[in-house]
Amino acid sequence: MKILITGGSGMVGRNLSRYLQAESFRLHAPSRGELDLRNRPAVEAYINELRPDLIIHAAGRVGGIQANISTPYDFLIENLDIGSNVISAAVNAGIPRLLNLGSSCIYPRDRDELLTEDLILQGPLEPTNEGYAIAKIAALRLCEHASRQNPNLSYKTLIPCNLYGPFDKFDPHHAHLIPAVINKVASAAKGGTATVEIWGDGSARREFMFVEDLCKIVATAINRWESLESVTNVGLGHDYSVLEYYEAVAGVIGWTGQFTFDTTKPVGMRRKVVDISRLQKWYSNPKTPLDQGITRTYQYFSEMT
Repeated sequence: MKILITGGSGMVGRNLSRYLQAESFRLHAPSRGELDLRNRPAVEAYINELRPDLIIHAAGRVGGIQANISTPYDFLIENLDIGSNVISAAVNAGIPRLLNLGSSCIYPRDRDELLTEDLILQGPLEPTNEGYAIAKIAALRLCEHASRQNPNLSYKTLIPCNLYGPFDKFDPHHAHLIPAVINKVASAAKGGTATVEIWGDGSARREFMFVEDLCKIVATAINRWESLESVTNVGLGHDYSVLEYYEAVAGVIGWTGQFTFDTTKPVGMRRKVVDISRLQKWYSNPKTPLDQGITRTYQYFSEMT
């Protein structure tokens, strides 16, 4: 099977390429330098020439809370362009299957209950990443409408919770929570710093899954395509507090200092954990424990610095 992975140089794309190559799929994962997904004619020409059996759409401009707050227009317009260009090119070329990777940020804010797939567009979005979320919702709906309008197309969406792992971004201005914490705590350990600051009081809760677990689910989706629903959450089904993530990273690194709290800083949604009932009916492999995932991610970080 010939597979095109968009976002080939990103964290998810690179991990998918490594994992799916071991599964013996024929992969094409162009970097931005090879294919600028913001350029619609270039995307259409590439897909028309390649004619893949399946597109895995993993590309997008991503970043943590600081990046989303500082450049919301960029996150919205760039991700809108990327999503619409890839999906429309696939539709126009008649590519039969497309697996779109969404994001749990598409769900309404301030929901204490587990986030089920039917909650999409059922409430206001979190303002700190609204632009990114709107673009991801648009891509999901494009896939649904394309499949509904053309019975020869089967375009489906997985909605992962937050991901982390090798090839992640560790720069605090662009990183998500876990890689940012690894960078901060590792720097404190290296510099002999006694304290590390946490934005907020540490009680906000987040769900992070090791990226290799997503790769296994994607491989299963390729092999069991017909049984996969059109929209499916992917996650752990439980979460941890921000403070617990800091403590877990400190335990892996061996830093024994103290945490301080800046409650004037934004923290985003208080809680965000996806309901995985639909996933569990279809897929039952165990997930990587948090300490093991952080250990492997820290090993990668150490090798890169």
